[in-house]
Amino acid sequence: MPLNPHTKILNRLQRAHGHLKSIIAMIEDGRECLDIAQQLQAVETAIGNAKKALVHEHIEHCLEHSVRQGPESAQATIQEFKEITKYL
Repeated sequence: MPLNPHTKILNRLQRAHGHLKSIIAMIEDGRECLDIAQQLQAVETAIGNAKKALVHEHIEHCLEHSVRQGPESAQATIQEFKEITKYL
């Protein structure tokens, strides 16, 4: 079975998901706001890094493949590049 091309991204998101579940438990347990805020920042950073990795992976693999198809797909590739970079 081929390896999922997004395995690294899935791993990042699964870790963030686990941290988010922990944060919910922290809130339910009445933990200090500072501790919760720190963990929320960590989750936000992890999700941001996953998003960047996804965009970079798309540029590296998908758009590179489109460019190799020749000039007829160049305009569509440029437009797709512009769209995906909005998320960086």
